[in-house]
Amino acid sequence: MDHVVVVMFENRSFGNLLGRLYEPGEVESFEGVIGKNLSNPIPEWAEHRAGLEVLPYGTAPTMNTPWPDPGEEFPHINTQLFGILDEGNRGVLQPEKTFNTPDYPNRQPTMDGFLTDYISMYSAEFGRQPTYDEYAQFMTGYTPEQMPVTSGIARGFATFDHWFCDVPSCTFPNRSFFHAATSSGYVVNMTPPESFIAHNTAETFFDRLEANGLTWRVYCDPPSHYSLTGLIHAPRLRPRFATHFFSTDQFFEDAEKGELPTYAFIEPQIIGHAHNDMHPAYAMLTPGISWDPPSSLIGGEDLLARLYTAIRSSSSPNGSNYLNTTLLVTFDEHGGTYDHVAPPPAAPPDPSAPPGQFGFAFDRSGVRIPTLAISAWIPERTVVTETHRSTSLISTMRERWNLGPPLSGRDATARSFRPVFSLDTPRPQSDWPDVAARPVEPMPEPLLPLDAPLNGLGKALFSGILALGKAMGATVPDVPQDAVITGAQAIAIGQDVLGDLFPAMRS
Repeated sequence: MDHVVVVMFENRSFGNLLGRLYEPGEVESFEGVIGKNLSNPIPEWAEHRAGLEVLPYGTAPTMNTPWPDPGEEFPHINTQLFGILDEGNRGVLQPEKTFNTPDYPNRQPTMDGFLTDYISMYSAEFGRQPTYDEYAQFMTGYTPEQMPVTSGIARGFATFDHWFCDVPSCTFPNRSFFHAATSSGYVVNMTPPESFIAHNTAETFFDRLEANGLTWRVYCDPPSHYSLTGLIHAPRLRPRFATHFFSTDQFFEDAEKGELPTYAFIEPQIIGHAHNDMHPAYAMLTPGISWDPPSSLIGGEDLLARLYTAIRSSSSPNGSNYLNTTLLVTFDEHGGTYDHVAPPPAAPPDPSAPPGQFGFAFDRSGVRIPTLAISAWIPERTVVTETHRSTSLISTMRERWNLGPPLSGRDATARSFRPVFSLDTPRPQSDWPDVAARPVEPMPEPLLPLDAPLNGLGKALFSGILALGKAMGATVPDVPQDAVITGAQAIAIGQDVLGDLFPAMRS
């Protein structure tokens, strides 16, 4: 662990991607989905029940399921975990009056509201309830044959089958916890729009690295021009935008030369019509428009294969190489995809602080997510069954480099994963599994013209760009929150407001 590389993909649960990694009895212990008779009830108000009361968990029929994208914000996840859906929130996107919250303390998640929330979410997006076939594809997950790169690497090294994200909500708060062990009380991405951009002033892991003379870089896959990490932690990281944020083209060059920093964080292409972040396909309501063939899973597998190969083949005699570099593959949150393991309680970042946004006390974890550790010092077919969470990265790195006290009460209680490095003799490169991604077919541009409206995460990022511009004193146009903004408009406004804020990413 002289060098740690983290790639964080988007919005998949452990059960969705890795639930079928091992057959029962194939390894000593594995909390998968095979042989468990998993299902979710079909709500009584569903118009198309096909004579059934429950929907069993099945295998994904395509590489673009679930489609459309499930709900990932706090109220949707409350429904998914506890089966609670206030009647006034049925068929409503991101309700902000009531939040489907548990009605008494210490209520245990039942994990039986995923399908209920999906049917409600679909109804809100399309103005009608889904047919049976349209919602049946939601309750599915992938096989190792469908995900050969992810599964091949997982079987070749370590899989954490009880690794949970830190917040039962969406992208921004979870990514903030990953590097700061807090989200400054915020629970959703951009409500209000300036939330993270202006007010997330919490100390970050990046600050702690610098204070101890260690190096770090954030690499974003092209054609990304902005970093979510940079925007989420803008109050802290703004002075580093020009010096510490790069394209993944630079990552591959650094890996080959043995010049990786102590800590490297990689963001896939998250915003774009050919995103490779493994995020489920977005709903595009324009007739005849499809969001992301080729599948973002296939694109993500291609990126993961290239990152893995770069580290496996790195043989610099000085600096970074395959012997001293650890690759951690993880996700920000489950994104509404099904999982059957109830998230555990969690220590609040600051027990003395008042409840955060929407009254949430930050006292429970988010849903289980896929996480893998790759290193020459890890045996193949390792399954780590102890509970970890995303803040385990901070805990482990603090321990490894003596980086001082915890950033918050959350990483103070997060288990380190250093015991996973259990070999006395490192595995040679020839002993690492070979992986091959399927070809990523280029996406014809006419499938998603720039006059299509922004999706939910695109709107959040656009709002963040405007808020960051205001915080920097730039001239920012007055764009109403309910305005329909197209991709072309967002790009033009963003470039005008922020210009070359991340100049090293434009390689």
